[in-house]
Amino acid sequence: MQKLSLPEYTFRTKMEKGKQHIFDSLRKKFVVLTPEEWVRQNFIQYLIKEKKYPETLMVVEKQIIVNNKQQRFDLLIYLRSGQPHLIAEFKAPNVKITQETFDQVVRYNMALRVERVVVSNGLQHFACEIDYVKNSFKYLKEIPVFSERCKVDGQGFS
Repeated sequence: MQKLSLPEYTFRTKMEKGKQHIFDSLRKKFVVLTPEEWVRQNFIQYLIKEKKYPETLMVVEKQIIVNNKQQRFDLLIYLRSGQPHLIAEFKAPNVKITQETFDQVVRYNMALRVERVVVSNGLQHFACEIDYVKNSFKYLKEIPVFSERCKVDGQGFS
């Protein structure tokens, strides 16, 4: 798989029926290793190992209802209180991050109302924090280390 602009992690993989699979520690099973899955698995490890997000608060590829339509998000992270905190959308490295990509994750967020939104193709990463009181958002230079505080201290994500 393609080298990403994330630290390198070790994964369990296997071949099954002629397809490469990777073990997803959140879903506790092997899944087909597509380029998008490669980005998802690496980014999840980045959040766990570098940013200290608890694995137990993460949910992968779950369905939600948005405007009476079933949608499926890539990653959602909750606070220990059970409140949705961060939603992430992943694309394959060859897929350019566009306004349409952001629109997709914002649609999901209409039902969830998270504080942080992340979009990544493994090579480029974008994160923003949403302020519902001011009805605004700001891009972050980096994803802050996990904290129950939920607020950023001016840090950002590049």
